[in-house]
Amino acid sequence: MIELFKAFLFGIVEGITEWLPISSTGHMILLDQFVKLDVSNSFYSMFEVVIQLGAIMAVVVIYWNRIWPFKISHATGFSAPRGIWRFIDKDTFIMWIKIFIACLPAGIIGVKFNDLFEKLFYNPTCVAIALIVFGIAFIWIETIHKGHRAHINSIAELSYYTVILIGFFQLIAAVFPGTSRSGATIVGALLLGVSRTTAAEFTFFLAIPVMFGAALFKIVQFGFVFTSTEVVIMVVGLITAFLSSIVVIKFLMKYIKSHDFKIFGWYRIILGILVLVYFLVIK
Repeated sequence: MIELFKAFLFGIVEGITEWLPISSTGHMILLDQFVKLDVSNSFYSMFEVVIQLGAIMAVVVIYWNRIWPFKISHATGFSAPRGIWRFIDKDTFIMWIKIFIACLPAGIIGVKFNDLFEKLFYNPTCVAIALIVFGIAFIWIETIHKGHRAHINSIAELSYYTVILIGFFQLIAAVFPGTSRSGATIVGALLLGVSRTTAAEFTFFLAIPVMFGAALFKIVQFGFVFTSTEVVIMVVGLITAFLSSIVVIKFLMKYIKSHDFKIFGWYRIILGILVLVYFLVIK
């Protein structure tokens, strides 16, 4: 029961921190310092990535009508779409092309050097520094943008050049835990003149192939043999991550309609300082 409670706690933390720009990986690393799951190192390495599937399923459920590209057209006549285009929403299809392009930097470089990045940077000090640096970035960007209107207000308006640049910002998060994948892509999008709502939505959609790919990679790497306890821990973590993500995503989209991201910047800075003090001074 204690291990199930721990899995429940990991799922809650994942669901909250995956979508708020405060770094899910960073929080999971820090949580692991205080709440240790009684599992093997190889299982935990897989678990902390696969648990993200629960979070990403929340995006799929909430935005299903926006992300599913196959829709039957009932139009008839000379101007009706022909062939395969009758079953594909062209705007959604183009959006997925943009998402694929934005995934390329992290997909190519991040996967190739994943083990090296984990060895070099997956530690509390690097997490704390990344939390502080990107916290400052959020505050700075929101300050200089105050009073300025975004010139990109929908995903359809994102150019291919813009999405590849956002993809490189996502790569920063793949290298440095504590940066936050959502935080890095949102910072990049804001710098490029994208509105907060569009930046957040594109970040959500961008997470779908990234997380599914990362989870599949970790499962294959671990193998498909699980104990009954490991299965239960996975299920509890996935369900709690899914349910908490539903709440957090709806909250964030409502919040940013009338607020900026500064509060998350200040949170990151304060947390980063506390982490540095604990691990460099107290521990």
